[in-house]
Amino acid sequence: MSQAKADKLTAVTLAVFRLNGQLIEWGDRFCAPHGLTSARWQVLGAISMAPQTPTVPQIAATMGLTRQGVQKQINLLVEEGLVAPCPNPAHKRSPLYVLTSQGQAAYQAVLQNWQRHVHDISAAFSAADLDAAGRVLAAMSRIHATD
Repeated sequence: MSQAKADKLTAVTLAVFRLNGQLIEWGDRFCAPHGLTSARWQVLGAISMAPQTPTVPQIAATMGLTRQGVQKQINLLVEEGLVAPCPNPAHKRSPLYVLTSQGQAAYQAVLQNWQRHVHDISAAFSAADLDAAGRVLAAMSRIHATD
């Protein structure tokens, strides 16, 4: 790889770090009217979008989070009545988690607001730019994935 490409990839990485912090801070404000934080929104989304009822380790792997971090959020979400544990026939000590009706309502409310927001800001980008960004970020994620 040329030094120029390495420098560009470093710039992309730094931009991702900066954006991550900004998205978490922005997401906390965005979700606050629904009693959520960015972290809780992420966990509710992972449960909602999972093809099968997930465990904490599966949620963590899907979202690129630590198991401990997800477990902390799950405990709070269960306490608040937004998520409920279910027996896991494959592993007695690792329950499956589902959204309660209250959790589904909170997630859908945030999702509707997100759809309006993303529709508004998507006009600032070309489809080609978004496709390229998606490919680069997915490739970087694959390269840096840990088991």
